[in-house]
Amino acid sequence: MMRILLSNDDGVTAPGIQVLTAALREFADVQVVAPDRNRSGSSNALTLESPLRTLTLANGDISVQHGTPTDCIFLGVNALMQPAPDIVVSGINAGPNLGDDVIYSGTVAAATEGRHLGLPALAVSLNGQQHYTTAAIITCRILQALQRAPLRTGKILNINVPDLPLVAIKGIRVTRCGSRHPADKVLYQQDPSGQNLYWIGPPGDKFDAGPDTDFAAVEQGYVAITPLQVDVTSYTAQDVVKTWLTNVKV
Repeated sequence: MMRILLSNDDGVTAPGIQVLTAALREFADVQVVAPDRNRSGSSNALTLESPLRTLTLANGDISVQHGTPTDCIFLGVNALMQPAPDIVVSGINAGPNLGDDVIYSGTVAAATEGRHLGLPALAVSLNGQQHYTTAAIITCRILQALQRAPLRTGKILNINVPDLPLVAIKGIRVTRCGSRHPADKVLYQQDPSGQNLYWIGPPGDKFDAGPDTDFAAVEQGYVAITPLQVDVTSYTAQDVVKTWLTNVKV
């Protein structure tokens, strides 16, 4: 039986992770280790300057108090799930993780940490907050396919599912990350004592949403699967930088 470590960034009681947990437990041994609250946008943050506490809930899920998604996977792999998991799954996120979103996403970060620790990893997001069952069924089918024929790319699979009934899903496309215009909205308020408050605004509008991007696939009713890698080195820029460095005197 496949052993799955399941986490998210929306919190341990979020509907997405609960729907996915129930679906996965039909065929797999699942341990949920997730933040005790919403940690969206936390990216790959690790808690290094304070201890982490856990709480095991009545259903066996483990809540990490004040923990990030990356904390949850690190603890899950190295301490909380024994024997170790076969794969890390993160999601189902309430809302998409498309294009530049992957830089900030705690959902993707949890999967990235699984990959850092040597495990295959999936990040699953729903382009909305309604049809979690659709995303859960598709995730189960992908995991069952991985059981039959392991995919040995060493990459993270970032999966974005349209917020549609299963019968309306047109298929699956392998995509690349699109991109957004820079985010530039800050919402300003004052509290009752006159102190300034600032809220980070919404992400920028789509910039590159070409036909082979994750944006385009989801908008057209397809599940988008984008392979992501941990190595962010720009190999094509290395020679350019070497040439430019001839102008730098050390």
